[in-house]
Amino acid sequence: MPIKFKDVSYVYSPGSPLEKLGLDNINFEIQDHKFITIIGHTGSGKSTLMQHFNALLKPTKGTIKIANMEITPETKNKNLKELRRHVSLVFQFPESQLFEDTVIDDIAFGPKNFGYSEEEAKKLAAKWIEKVGLPAEIASKSPFELSGGQMRRVAIAGVLAYQPDILCLDEPAAGLDPRAHEQMMNLFAEYQKEGHTVILVTHNMDDVAKYADDVLVMEHGKLIKHATPKEVFADRNWVKQHYLDEPRASLFASELENFEFDENPLTMDELVSEIKNNLRK
Repeated sequence: MPIKFKDVSYVYSPGSPLEKLGLDNINFEIQDHKFITIIGHTGSGKSTLMQHFNALLKPTKGTIKIANMEITPETKNKNLKELRRHVSLVFQFPESQLFEDTVIDDIAFGPKNFGYSEEEAKKLAAKWIEKVGLPAEIASKSPFELSGGQMRRVAIAGVLAYQPDILCLDEPAAGLDPRAHEQMMNLFAEYQKEGHTVILVTHNMDDVAKYADDVLVMEHGKLIKHATPKEVFADRNWVKQHYLDEPRASLFASELENFEFDENPLTMDELVSEIKNNLRK
């Protein structure tokens, strides 16, 4: 079922001196099993929007349809557990949310919380230890004995273990080295290809270019563009006017003299292909 936001606005601290408009009349629809990225400069409303997907924040005005549920300002918290079984949210530095004595218990917590038996939860935890690239023997260790990168993988495995239909990620690869960053992004891309929806908040335009099917561009709490990466980055002046970065391949292509590109290359593979075409000519 598509995710649909209709006339959604959100106000922080309404009626107080600190009142602030976080989202301003947001409307969009995204299809199932897509990789969606949300971009925009700091303070544009990306994280506020993200927190509406699993009703961590509920709209001040408007309607959200997601995971066969409808979220409105009147939705009660007691009705949200089923939503959060289907829609999970991973914050920046998720390793700060670890709390169990062992890695396997921490990963198994989510599945148990959503109705899996102890045995089923442990089997899922063992499976996801392997899938996130950790050695099996790590299962019995305390998560707090691990490196920062390993802790990050444990925390994300704990979310993936109960296999939510919609995985929401707020800068999950922040602070990782390039190799770990790529491994993490490939994990999310594989999860999407297995039949899930992935929604990613990011400042990394290379990730947008490489992985995204659709892009939501936020500015001052408004959705100013909903398009494919090709469409978003087609107008370099528009990108600059809205204080967005370009993918590295696009920037490199713009510096090449005496080369003519059929279309703006967004990934390194596209850039190499376009350069080869020019050299053949």
